[in-house]
Amino acid sequence: MRARVTAATAVLLLAALTACGGGDDDKPVEKPGTTAPGEPTSSGDPTGGGEPSGGGSTGAPEGGEGLALGKAAQTAGDGGTGVLEITPDTIVFVKEGSGETAENGVFAVVTMKDKAMTAVAADEPAPISGGGWTWMAPDGEMIGWDSGNSPNVTLDKYSGADPVQPGGYQWRAQVFDLTPAQAKGGTLIYIDGENKAHRWQMPSTDSGPNVAEVKKQLAP
Repeated sequence: MRARVTAATAVLLLAALTACGGGDDDKPVEKPGTTAPGEPTSSGDPTGGGEPSGGGSTGAPEGGEGLALGKAAQTAGDGGTGVLEITPDTIVFVKEGSGETAENGVFAVVTMKDKAMTAVAADEPAPISGGGWTWMAPDGEMIGWDSGNSPNVTLDKYSGADPVQPGGYQWRAQVFDLTPAQAKGGTLIYIDGENKAHRWQMPSTDSGPNVAEVKKQLAP
């Protein structure tokens, strides 16, 4: 009689232990392909967004590394036609030029050589199209070609404005009417015919092989 009672007790104890489930089998099983909140996904993006999608162009110009004065850039011609090799080669800072006085303190006069590199004529895009030249001051302010009295400053030798014919080149110039602070260490930016930005870091003092000639051209 005592043996049957002992056996029954053992069975009851075993059933109780099984119901308690003291092992690791009770942990919830994660579904494949899911992660716990806050953990990075397989792409390494902690937001779970993965790689950014390759959307279309936003219409903003592409960026470009800054070149030094005297370095050439291959640029798309107006409307994407042809290729212009543009080389800003000289910069001069003057308070007066062509009989005009800088409204903001100083004219930054930059001359450049535009050379056609393909079998078709190429030209710089007109500013009205959103292309052309801009001066970016050290603090990021953008100054256009028509700043202050700059449109009234002309240089006969550097007045090229027609499409450059295949195999040919033209000398051109850009003038910006700047404050002294804007003129110190600015960046010259050119937006070409395919909306791509080309940048040149500008010195803060007269520089380049044609300084004397440019100053002569600026004399009244």
